[in-house]
Amino acid sequence: MDWSIQEIARLAGTTSRTLRHYDDIGLLAPSRVARNGYRHYDRTALVRLQRILLLRELGLGLPQIADVLDRGESEEGALEAHLAWLRQEQERMLRQIASVESTIHALREGGPIMAENMFDGFDHTRYKEEVEQRWGKNAYAAGDRWWRGMSADERREWQQRVADLAGDWVAAAEGGVDPASDAAQDLARRHVAWLMSVPGTPASDSEGDTKAYVLGLADMYVADSRFAANYATRDGGTAGAEFVRDALRVYAEAAL
Repeated sequence: MDWSIQEIARLAGTTSRTLRHYDDIGLLAPSRVARNGYRHYDRTALVRLQRILLLRELGLGLPQIADVLDRGESEEGALEAHLAWLRQEQERMLRQIASVESTIHALREGGPIMAENMFDGFDHTRYKEEVEQRWGKNAYAAGDRWWRGMSADERREWQQRVADLAGDWVAAAEGGVDPASDAAQDLARRHVAWLMSVPGTPASDSEGDTKAYVLGLADMYVADSRFAANYATRDGGTAGAEFVRDALRVYAEAAL
């Protein structure tokens, strides 16, 4: 039994275009191509796609995902490791829900707010192991030091910078701007400058592969719904994220 590319795109919450891109770069080949040219995927391909999507949830770029999948680890063993991580995330989210519910109740009833309980489940260090595995301990330490060293005003200013950039991306996408135009490339330049300002990332390292890093993120902006939401246009689709990806691809090839 196999499924058409349209069926898999619908079931996986992605797009046929993304699946075709995965095929083009050798990440996920269809199990067969019908006479009409349509790609079809069997059970083995579905398991591989599930692993790809799980690794995207961890924030890995497509080149890093390819490296992981090519290590030869059994599908069952790899999925068991993913499952353990998902259960940890589930437990953390439940703690966050309980924490927020407790705060809402205290605000409504005028009761005391228990500071020791308010931040249960809110741990920015939960990605420490992943970051250290991908980029090394120094990368995590640099980013952690940078964030902790910020004042409240500096954090707000940084968050506003991110929000302004995302808003400008969406406005350009909705305005029909060409990804290769000067306007779009100026946005791409600002975006890469923002990435380079964050210590610990490959973009901030003079010896890092900034081009590969930017291209990987560009793909993730479309493939990962969490990132695509940052550039969602009024129609609610992925056109905004696709515009960001295409503009960053042009910029990376020309300037990085």
